[in-house]
Amino acid sequence: MLFWFVIVYWIISVGIGLWAATRVHTAKDFAIAGRHLPFYMVTATVFATWFGSEAVLGVPATFLKEGLKGVVADPFGASMCLILVGIFFAAPLYRMNLLTIGDFYRKRYGRSAETLTTIAIIISYLGWVGAQITALGLVFNVVSGGEISKVAGMWIGSSTILIYTLFGGMWAIAITDFLQMIVIVVGMVWIGAEVSDMAGGVGVVVSHAAAAGKFEFWPALDAKEIIGFVAAWITLMLGSIPQQDVFQRVQSSKTEKIAIWGSILGGSLYLLFAFIPMFLAYSATLIDPEMVSSLIDSDHQMILPRLIIDKAPLVAQIVFFGALLSAIKSCASATLLAPSVTFTENILRPLAPRMSDRQLLLWMRVVTLIFTILVTVYAMHSDATIFEMVENAYQITLVMAFVPLVGGVYWRRSTNQGALASIFLGVSTWLAILIVGPADPLIPAHLAGLLASIFGMVAGSLLPQTIPHYPGLHDALRGGHHAQVAAQTHHVSQPTHRHSS
Repeated sequence: MLFWFVIVYWIISVGIGLWAATRVHTAKDFAIAGRHLPFYMVTATVFATWFGSEAVLGVPATFLKEGLKGVVADPFGASMCLILVGIFFAAPLYRMNLLTIGDFYRKRYGRSAETLTTIAIIISYLGWVGAQITALGLVFNVVSGGEISKVAGMWIGSSTILIYTLFGGMWAIAITDFLQMIVIVVGMVWIGAEVSDMAGGVGVVVSHAAAAGKFEFWPALDAKEIIGFVAAWITLMLGSIPQQDVFQRVQSSKTEKIAIWGSILGGSLYLLFAFIPMFLAYSATLIDPEMVSSLIDSDHQMILPRLIIDKAPLVAQIVFFGALLSAIKSCASATLLAPSVTFTENILRPLAPRMSDRQLLLWMRVVTLIFTILVTVYAMHSDATIFEMVENAYQITLVMAFVPLVGGVYWRRSTNQGALASIFLGVSTWLAILIVGPADPLIPAHLAGLLASIFGMVAGSLLPQTIPHYPGLHDALRGGHHAQVAAQTHHVSQPTHRHSS
């Protein structure tokens, strides 16, 4: 019965996504919903994109083992990312009226920086999308009673999400995200109440967790612990800022104010609701301690699904897995679209500068198909947990793309040479420590890479310039279209670009 409810829900949501595809007529519609999304829809798609498999399965399992210290990256760092985007980046990026985040790097620093940061951004999505595909395989395996293998579940899940993402793009994602947010919120609150009753009440669970030291958050006064804490926090908080899915939600907004407050509210809601799955997972230690002890070291991601299947009534099972599937689908569809659009716009399109809008839309869909196949194969062969996949995904963008983004928006003296030095020093330091450094360095590889990236930007920008630079471009980009026109009127040289939308 549970399996067939899940199948019906899955078919309905795919149908809604296909209906949304009727709004897609141009590449801009496909990539950023034509910049027409209202406030409630932007908030919903920001929240739903972040509230994925890691929030429901990965974070609670890590919390059970390590407490709040173990989940500093997500949800704390992840939610702060969205809030920081709303406060510091949404307005200037929205004014630039671009199609992808890669367009920013090209217009600010040139073609080389565009290519390098785009490659980094695309690679980073392997881990995040892989986590969603892995979770889909797990869910289909559980609700079918083992009749569908995890691998088969991965292919079923990824192929059906591909259908409406392929045709509907950002419009399909936005509409389905809005509906799925409702399912997630209602489902999480409902199942929270059910599990709370089984465990003896919220107070009992919270008191037990506090006595077990699960709420200890801040690191001890030890240099290595403090550095590790900071490194974990910034991985998602800063590393996920220069991401196409975040940028798409900003650019899809109908107004600049919606872009700002949709990001802030979506991030705040994510932090709030991320605590419910942690509460559910810890409740399992009181409801079925034997099950928890048997899975905690072997397959801790299964603790929460196993609790619901074994202990909850059918209605609660339907609500939980409906909410879980909503979370995974909203996240997976967004993270399939983002790298595909970025690759098409910033890697393929420069190779064919006369490509029409219709051809661009076609190639976005072709690349989405190819990326879905690749990431499903990656998920099948990955041994990392869902939480590890997500946490590790953003290290490459942290060391390669974050500093050039901040410098490009907020430091007028940042140059093309500084950006390339930042990218080179950041990624080379990160890789050097990962490959030949100690197994447990005092400064984690990605934190060292970030520091090297900052040094590269500052030194490269202040030293004599050997790479062409366009000093008036910073003000032109920050001011949006009208300032660019004014800059051109005053003969400010700018790199060649393909379009302004």
